[in-house]
Amino acid sequence: MAVKPLDDRVLLKQSEAEETTAGGIVLPDTAKEKPQRGKVVAVGPGKALDSGDRAEMSLKKGDEVFYGKYVGTDIKIDGEEYVIIRESDVMAVIE
Repeated sequence: MAVKPLDDRVLLKQSEAEETTAGGIVLPDTAKEKPQRGKVVAVGPGKALDSGDRAEMSLKKGDEVFYGKYVGTDIKIDGEEYVIIRESDVMAVIE
């Protein structure tokens, strides 16, 4: 299924949650934190401006990013988990 985000939204494939702590303790599924890192799968056309034009998106497909902890909407597409967030919720691009 193809998904195209609207306006200034971005579709991210979340990174896997950490399986162990730095000390080597294995975490159960209930103790794992939601990752704040993901890879851009698709981007929208940009936010609609008052002039009728669209703002240019600074992210592109393939970018790895850090985003806020409690942002976005989790969705499942063909059994895979994704998150849709606004471009403004992205805090950094990993180079």
